[in-house]
Amino acid sequence: MEEARRDPFAEEGARARRALVREIEAYGALREPVWRAAFAAVPRHLFVPSYYVAGPAGYERRWSGDPDPARRTRWLRGAYRDLALATRVRDGELLSSASQPSLMAKMLEALDVRDGHDVLEIGAGTGYHAALLCHRLGDAHVTTVDLDEEIAESARAHLAAAGYRPAVLTRDGARGCPERAPYDRIVATCAVPSVPYAWLAQCRPDARILTPLSTGLLVLAVRDRDRAEGRFLAGSAYFVALRGSAARTPRPRTAGVPRRVYEDEGFQFLTGLAGDRLDLREALSLWQRERRPERERFGVTVSGGRQWAWLDDPEGPYAWPLPEL
Repeated sequence: MEEARRDPFAEEGARARRALVREIEAYGALREPVWRAAFAAVPRHLFVPSYYVAGPAGYERRWSGDPDPARRTRWLRGAYRDLALATRVRDGELLSSASQPSLMAKMLEALDVRDGHDVLEIGAGTGYHAALLCHRLGDAHVTTVDLDEEIAESARAHLAAAGYRPAVLTRDGARGCPERAPYDRIVATCAVPSVPYAWLAQCRPDARILTPLSTGLLVLAVRDRDRAEGRFLAGSAYFVALRGSAARTPRPRTAGVPRRVYEDEGFQFLTGLAGDRLDLREALSLWQRERRPERERFGVTVSGGRQWAWLDDPEGPYAWPLPEL
C-alpha cells in the first residue's frame, strides 16, 4: 500500500477515523469487531478527494488540493463526518454521493457476510463501500458495477490509492454481472422501484439481497432463482435512484392528503412502496387504520415471475404488485 504511506493526510485521517468509529458506535452500529476494524482502517478521505456542500448560493466545492490550509482542513474534517456527501453534481442534479457511514455500517451488518462469500455491489459510487467489503473479505471476493464509466473509473482509482483492487466494471446494475456470478450476497447502494430478476438468477441458494426500495432498506432471503422474500429494516434510507433499464420517475402524490401527513416520512415510504397501485385515499385510510405502521412491518415477496409488497403478511389483505422492470 505504497500510495497510502505517501498520503499527506494519513496521520490526521487516522485520528479522524477513530472519532468516526466512536460516533458510529454511538449510533448503535458496528457491533461486530470485523466491521469496526474495517471502518477504522479504510481511509474515507481518499475516496472523497472532492465533494460538494449545499449552501444558500448553491453548491460549494471542497477538495484536498485547495491552496488554503483552512479550507483543506474543512475538507478533511467533512470527509469524516457521519453524513452523506454529494460527490457528483451536474446542472443542479445529484448524480452520485457517498452514503452516510453509520448507514453503511447498518447495511453491512445486515448483509451478514461470512468468510469466503462472494459479493456483488450495485452502484460503485466513490468505491468506499467496496473498500470496506474488500477489507472484510479480500479483493477477489468483491465485484462492484456502475452504469457510468467515469464513476467506475474514479472508484477504481480511489480503491487502488487505498490499496484495494476488486473487480470494478461498467454495467447496467439492473442486469447484475453474470460473468462473475454466482454470488452469496448482493447489495445495492442506489434505490430501485422493484427487485431485478437478474439478481436472483445470479445468486447461490440461501443468498441474501439488500437493496434500498422506496425510502427503506429491504433484506431478501433468496431461496432459489425464482423465489425470495424478506422485510424492511427499521428506519429511513434515502439513496440516489438506479439509472439505466430499471430507472423510473415517481409521480408526485399530494392531492387530498393533509400536508402534515404527506410530509411524514413513514407515509412517504408507504406511498413510494405502493406507487400507482394504491389510491391515495386508500393509502391514507390504511395509514390511519393501522396506526402509522413502521417500516419493519412491510416486506416483499418475489415468486414465480411476479413480485409484490405487503403489510404484515405476504398472503394478507394488504398487498401491492411492484412494477415490472
